[in-house]
Amino acid sequence: MNRVDALLKFIAQAPADPFPRYALAMEYKNAGRLQEARDTFESLMTACPDYTATYLHAGNTLSSLGDKTAAGDVYRRGIEVCTRRGDTHARGEIEGALAALDGAGPGG
Repeated sequence: MNRVDALLKFIAQAPADPFPRYALAMEYKNAGRLQEARDTFESLMTACPDYTATYLHAGNTLSSLGDKTAAGDVYRRGIEVCTRRGDTHARGEIEGALAALDGAGPGG
């Protein structure tokens, strides 16, 4: 069984647990399967909006896909979630990514 299949099995067994879905999105992202990563991150943000780890990598994926506007929106939403949850580490990482995105300008 490959990693994607194993993660899909974990998700089916524990759909309320955000980590297997996050791990699946990261597996897709790291394999260059960016559209599948985007879809999985979006599903995770809908199902588990307080899972702060999602927002940095979801935004990075959107940026890699060329959708800088959506990436910025995800980063800003992540900063709000991290602030509410008191996750200063994730917030700092997301703020850095947002600053880099903003500094990239419209052309990237």
